Amino acid sequence: MELPTPQDLRERRTDLGLTQSELANRAGVSQPLIARIEGGDVDPRLSTLRRIVNALEESEGDIVRAGDLMHEDVVHVAPTDPVSAAVKKMQEAGYSQLAVIKDGVPVGSISESDLVHVDEEARDEDVRDFMSESFPTVSKSATLNELSNLLDHYKAVMVTQEGETVGIVTEADITARLS
Repeated sequence: MELPTPQDLRERRTDLGLTQSELANRAGVSQPLIARIEGGDVDPRLSTLRRIVNALEESEGDIVRAGDLMHEDVVHVAPTDPVSAAVKKMQEAGYSQLAVIKDGVPVGSISESDLVHVDEEARDEDVRDFMSESFPTVSKSATLNELSNLLDHYKAVMVTQEGETVGIVTEADITARLS
């Protein structure tokens, strides 16, 4: 069994968004002890180290990840689908944007704003002629904080595994989680 280094403990704590005091409370030790351990000033007893690691693991379980929030059924269109098919899917699903996916891989997005100035004659043209950049992609393990940061700039986030689309997360999914 390999024991975590002081640097490992500090990185794991900060990745979880915990302060030294919060970790100390969860582990049943003092904050100065956590500071001294992370600083490499003191070698903790194995039982103390075990309590700290257990507290970190419990905290990790509290983290909401993309895999917890995503919708596996991704309403999408292909780049070669006609614009009229994209509009129909948006109306049926009640969405203002859709992912554009080719062979399981996100390649773009199309939204109502992309189609606002499209005339009647473009109904049969390919989606690829009007699509915008793809939504950003994350793995299932991406945290709620990472998703929120991306959703500040994009309308959706695609969840991929080995390059293939496995889900999608929108602001509505995060808001629903909070209610």
